[in-house]
Amino acid sequence: MTFFKEFKKTSRHLHRHQRSEHDKDAPILRAEKLSMRYESGDALSEVSFSLQEGERIAIVGPNGAGKSTLLKIIAGVQKQTSGEIRIFGRAPGGHICIAYVPQRNQVDWTFPVTVADVAMMGRVGHLGLFRNPRSHDWNIVHNALKLVKLDHLAKRQIDQLSGGQQQRMFIARALAQEAEFILMDEPMTGLDATSQEDIFGILDELRERDVTALISLHDLKMASERFDRVMLLNKHLLSIGVAEEALSPEHLISAYGGSLQLIPSSEGTLALSDTCCDGEHH
Repeated sequence: MTFFKEFKKTSRHLHRHQRSEHDKDAPILRAEKLSMRYESGDALSEVSFSLQEGERIAIVGPNGAGKSTLLKIIAGVQKQTSGEIRIFGRAPGGHICIAYVPQRNQVDWTFPVTVADVAMMGRVGHLGLFRNPRSHDWNIVHNALKLVKLDHLAKRQIDQLSGGQQQRMFIARALAQEAEFILMDEPMTGLDATSQEDIFGILDELRERDVTALISLHDLKMASERFDRVMLLNKHLLSIGVAEEALSPEHLISAYGGSLQLIPSSEGTLALSDTCCDGEHH
């Protein structure tokens, strides 16, 4: 399933439930014994955790750990086998604007849409699938593109963007959606250092707006330095907390096994993994 098909499914889910109330005293997300089983085996097994509003959380783990599966379940494009998700204290039908940014290799970049068209997709949950956007909606889209420094490329076809511009375009869609919770699957993969810093600059802006971010990564160093907490996943939740605790040598060996090398250094222990891109095809 391409991203644009998944997006339509997510948009219907959000529009159907957007008017429900939040329990503002509850965590923005609570997962209880969340499991996903395929014919080939478990992708997730009894994963439980909670997130607080405004946090920036990294999900790390080896290939096939269930990172993409977890994000898709939270986004509403995939249904778990068992377990429960509560969003602001309510079932997934409770209102929340959740923005989902997939891996770039899951997007059909030949799809004939412009940068502004993709950003406007973020308004579907507010408009409905068949209503035309108003000037108010276009103003929101323009401001979102301006924030991510893509307003000058609003009419450009998406296949003409660089990797960093593609990621910023999807963040603009989240801003146009007025999302409270953004899910990003491997957004830094294939980006140079400058493009990565651009993404983190926008994430800093989202933090100031109390937007919660749950982001899957392969870079353990980046996860430890740039995130409030780190979730270490390998089908089971092995640890979640500040990096020093979540990425302890014991936890890392449990997650990565023989694919991980722990190397002492003057700055602490360096963890080198031979894992790469997270296909997670099940």
